[in-house]
Amino acid sequence: MVEAPQTAEGWFSLHDFRSIDWDAWREAPESERRRAIEEGEAFLKHRELVADADAGESALFSVLGHKADLLFLHFRPSLDDLSAIERRFEDTALAKFTERETSYVSVTEVSGYVSDDYFEEGADAVDEGLRRYIEGKLKPEIPDDEYVSFYPMSKRRGEEHNWYDLEFEERADLMAGHGEVGKEYAGKIKQVIASSVGFDDHEWGVTLFGADPTDIKDIVYEMRFDPASSRYGEFGDFYVGRRFPPRDLDAFLAGETVPTGRDPEAEGGGHGEGGGHGEGGGHGEGGHHGEGGHHGDDAHGGHGEGHDRSGSGGGPAHGDHPHGDGEAGGEGDHPHGGDESGGDGGHGDGASDEDIRGELADLDIYAGKPHGEDVYATVLYSEADVDELFDEVEGLRGNFDHYGTHVKTAVYEGRHTDRAAVVSIWDTASAAETAGGFLSELPDIVARAGEESGFGTMGMFYTVKPDYQTEFVETFDDVGDLLGEMDGHVETDLMVNVEDENDMFIASQWNAKEDAMEFFRSDEFSETVQWGRDVLADRPRHVFLA
Repeated sequence: MVEAPQTAEGWFSLHDFRSIDWDAWREAPESERRRAIEEGEAFLKHRELVADADAGESALFSVLGHKADLLFLHFRPSLDDLSAIERRFEDTALAKFTERETSYVSVTEVSGYVSDDYFEEGADAVDEGLRRYIEGKLKPEIPDDEYVSFYPMSKRRGEEHNWYDLEFEERADLMAGHGEVGKEYAGKIKQVIASSVGFDDHEWGVTLFGADPTDIKDIVYEMRFDPASSRYGEFGDFYVGRRFPPRDLDAFLAGETVPTGRDPEAEGGGHGEGGGHGEGGGHGEGGHHGEGGHHGDDAHGGHGEGHDRSGSGGGPAHGDHPHGDGEAGGEGDHPHGGDESGGDGGHGDGASDEDIRGELADLDIYAGKPHGEDVYATVLYSEADVDELFDEVEGLRGNFDHYGTHVKTAVYEGRHTDRAAVVSIWDTASAAETAGGFLSELPDIVARAGEESGFGTMGMFYTVKPDYQTEFVETFDDVGDLLGEMDGHVETDLMVNVEDENDMFIASQWNAKEDAMEFFRSDEFSETVQWGRDVLADRPRHVFLA
């Protein structure tokens, strides 16, 4: 029996080819198309940020010809990671406008043809250059803004030419000659060869990347004359396309040339009024699409400086969040809910956010939505150890900070309850909902604000002047005693940011909206509001949760 060369495996690969149902897309209402773009863009951005695994790479490509319209390419450490990606995409609104034309599953590998020493003595036995080469083959990086060609291939097992009947030395010589052809394209072509033996219909999947598509044609053409291909190569269908960023998904679906080349930071993108779709925006009119929005590094300009130790981007992030303005849906990579423009806030008794704001305004209680300051929040409660929870959140926050729409994510520790709150603030409802999908996987999550029964309300955020911090807490405790005696009150707690004791957040739960409003109408609450104007560093923003 001929000896099989040894192999070492790296990342698993999924090539997911999709076609667009253009008839369904054209016939769909604008609101459905907008939602599909937002959710598709959010899904793809999170894949490119690898917010779903410890490592990997992802990219989006347009595909030419009749075989497909889009290629989603993913490299991840495990098959389970790829399986989760498949299921997450099917849960987006974009998925219903697509059909999977084909897919290919494989795993990157190096074999004994590369180096005997590597397999016999380990990675330390080879020089640094070869070690880096092997590492690059096992954990490949996807080039930016490059053309791509993918094809599956196998080695022939015919009566006259059977690759697997050849001795190792002969196969090694053929592979070395094959490699000499490839060396002529160093710097022009990058290739990823992944094994699909036992995984898919062919034995390998080959992905070629190049800045010039004719270089891809030329290398494949020349290699056809090499004996390793001419005698032993068998090929499947070829697919060709070009990479483009997720922020250009709307342009692709509109028939524009992608990548568009637009710079989200330079354009100050925004999907505000008249701006279009996606998460890139903020509040401007007629903006374009992109991650950066118009906030830049400040993330939420005009709200002051960030906390010294938070690393969360943005400052105290005191903004009113009408829970339900596009955030009524489930968890995951997308917002299953209403649009961001307002409407029913999702309260169990049918009360809208605007109605409640109006009533509070009549009571001289600020609860408005100032122009340019609208933000959206996801709040989850956990019973995990606060230090452990913070470590987990800090890791997620590093990924969130890649987005211009991220304002702040922080952990608040309860004073009278055994649970902590994880609060994530974003410029768009869809981004907040997407973040909720990842935050829901934090340890010991027991509830998500807005999903409890009854009526929820919280002041978010109370940023207290340092000199009044102790007095504010004591006053809250007095108010808490009053709340405990009121009909319809379930629970209220003052929660404190673990990184900034002056940043506080009140979570309050009531049996019904009218019970909470009765408290807001009380003299005691009015006096507290008046006093708060002297001790708070900024005006509180009130948020209502179903």
